[in-house]
Amino acid sequence: MDNILDVLNAHSKIYIFGAASRAKTFKGYVNMLFPKLEITGYLVDDEEKNDSRIAGVPVIHIGRISKEQPVKLQTKVPVIIATKGIFHQRIGVLLTDLGFDNVIPVSVDVDNCLRNAYVRKFFAKENREFVKLENIAGGTSQAVIGNMPDACIYMAKSIYDKELETPYIIPKYEKPLQVGAALTDRRLGDDILTDDKGENISERNRQYSEVTGLYWVWKNCYHDIAGLSHYRRHFILPGNWIEIMWQKNIDAIVPVPTYVYPSVGDNYKERHAPEDWDFLLQYLREKEKWTYNAAIQVFSGNLFLPGNMFIVRWKVLEELCSWMFPILDAVRVNGGVKEDVYLNRYVGAVSERLVTLFFELHKDKYKIVYADRRFLR
Repeated sequence: MDNILDVLNAHSKIYIFGAASRAKTFKGYVNMLFPKLEITGYLVDDEEKNDSRIAGVPVIHIGRISKEQPVKLQTKVPVIIATKGIFHQRIGVLLTDLGFDNVIPVSVDVDNCLRNAYVRKFFAKENREFVKLENIAGGTSQAVIGNMPDACIYMAKSIYDKELETPYIIPKYEKPLQVGAALTDRRLGDDILTDDKGENISERNRQYSEVTGLYWVWKNCYHDIAGLSHYRRHFILPGNWIEIMWQKNIDAIVPVPTYVYPSVGDNYKERHAPEDWDFLLQYLREKEKWTYNAAIQVFSGNLFLPGNMFIVRWKVLEELCSWMFPILDAVRVNGGVKEDVYLNRYVGAVSERLVTLFFELHKDKYKIVYADRRFLR
C-alpha cells in the first residue's frame, strides 16, 4: 500500500469504520494532519453501545440503513478500518460486499506512521524537539567497548498471559520477569526471575499489573540502564541502542506518544472508575501542589505514553519510582479491591498516566528520545 499520508492527502472525504477508542484516535490524527479532510461518517456493525455522533459526525449502523437510517453510502469514498486487527478481514469482506472499493485497515505500520506524523507536527507547534532514537547516529567507540554500561530491560509476564502467535526471540539485554508471583505457586520457568523475592509488592499485582515488576527492580537491582517492557509490547530498537544511549548522554527512551480522546484524564474516566481519577487529582492538589498545575495541563491534553514502557538511566528510575509509588499506594488504599478483573487493574492504569506526567515534568531536565514499539499477537 502507498504511504498512508499520501493516500489521505489525495482525498477530500473518508469514512471511518469503528466508533470506539481506535476510531477516535484516528480522528485525532486526521484533524491535526489533514484539517480539510472531511469524515463523512463512522460505520459500525455491532450491537455495542456507540455514540450516535462523534464531534457532530453521525455513527451509521450499516445493518440498519434500509430500515431505520435512510442513508445512502458513498461507496467511492475510502473507508479506514479503525478497530482491533482481529476484525479487519471480516470487516474488509463486509465493506467489499457493500460496494466499497478502497478499504484501508489501520495496521501497526499505518498507526505508527500517523502517530509519528501527529507528534512531529504537535511538537513543532510547541517549539519542541521530537527526536527518534533510530535517527541518532552512533557506533561502538573504543571508549565504550572498554567500559560497556550494564543494561537490562525487564519483560513483565504472568501465568495468565496467552501464548504468543507471533514468534519472538528474546534479545540478550531483555530478561523475563514473572509478575504477581506471590499470588501463585506456578512458575513460568526454572530460570525466570520473579517479583516476590526481597522487598516487593508482588501480592498487589491484580491491581498494579506490570508495575509490581518495576517496584521489584527498583528495590532489588541496579543497572546503569534499566527498562520495563511487556511480553506483548516491545520497543523497536537499533542493534547498537545501548552504545547510542551511553555515548549521546540520553537519559530516557520512551514510546512515541499516542493520541487519546477526548483527553488523557477523560479517557481514563471513560475506561475505569472515575472516582479513582478524582482521588488522584485531589491527592496531587493537596500533597503535591508543585506538580498539580502541570498535571491538569498534561491530563487535559491528548498525548499519552502507553504501556508502562521506558528505558532509563538508573538515576531516572530512582526519581520516577520514589515519586510515583507513594502516589499509587494512596490511590490503592482509597480505591480498594474491585470485583471486575479489568477495573481492578486501575492502579496500573493510573501509573501509565503518572509516567506520562513524570516525563513531561522532566522534559527539560532529562534528555529524552522516542522509539516506536511493536505489539505481538
